[in-house]
Amino acid sequence: MSLYKSVTYQPSGKQVSVTIEYLDQGAGPVIVMLPSLARSGRDYDDVAPRIIAKGYRVIRPEPRGIRGSHGPMENLSLHDFAGDVAAVLDQEKTGPIVVVGHAWGSQPARMLAANRPDLALAVVMAAASAGKLLPGANEKPYSRLRAEIDGAGNPSLSDEERLICLQKAFFAPGHDPSSWLGGWFQEAHEAQSYARTNTPIDDYFSGGNSVPILDLQAEYDAVVVPKIMKPFLGERVTEKVILNAGHSMAPEQPQAMCDAICEFAEQIYSSHLSS
Repeated sequence: MSLYKSVTYQPSGKQVSVTIEYLDQGAGPVIVMLPSLARSGRDYDDVAPRIIAKGYRVIRPEPRGIRGSHGPMENLSLHDFAGDVAAVLDQEKTGPIVVVGHAWGSQPARMLAANRPDLALAVVMAAASAGKLLPGANEKPYSRLRAEIDGAGNPSLSDEERLICLQKAFFAPGHDPSSWLGGWFQEAHEAQSYARTNTPIDDYFSGGNSVPILDLQAEYDAVVVPKIMKPFLGERVTEKVILNAGHSMAPEQPQAMCDAICEFAEQIYSSHLSS
């Protein structure tokens, strides 16, 4: 029997429907988890049960083009991907939740908070690039190890070439990257990359005007320029570092990732219930 549920909806102003498949497990306050570029929510298979064991309900929507989620894939923006997540939450009548976005997933997570503040209490950016740089920086946002990130899931490359890309971009020194040889979805990669490039950064950068943000950084992340969000957004942002982890984070340090998310979520939900 499938573990998945699904929602089919018609986005406002569109003539076609979208189906989003999602895992919905556990009971308690809701934590939504969004995966990174071209990856599935199943990347959290080792993290989600740990969060559930701490008393949370975990919902993992699959982005369009991944597993049972499908709909138009061309000319999408981050508004579209955030709308897909909102459709899941509306169907489940969750009310406001904590949303976790790993890497690329932080972009629709922040967009959800900006577009649907009724659905977002807080955002966790896990190993996630901010999308802006501090004044005086001599590089472009989202530019680090671009070739290696794109090469990691490129089916035209050999496994040996892809392992080199994975090690450089995603995994800390000494960690085995082979667990991420599978699980890549090329159509989603192209649609998500297009959405990132063609959505104005200020539409989603700050996640709206008020939600707290946990900037959960990885000690050996070779992709992310760290410590960007707090200088821009001040006290809204809490910074925390996961030790001995690279950009992939979840397969490297699932318990530490779980603990950091749950500690933050407990603070958020306690504050929400008391307000």
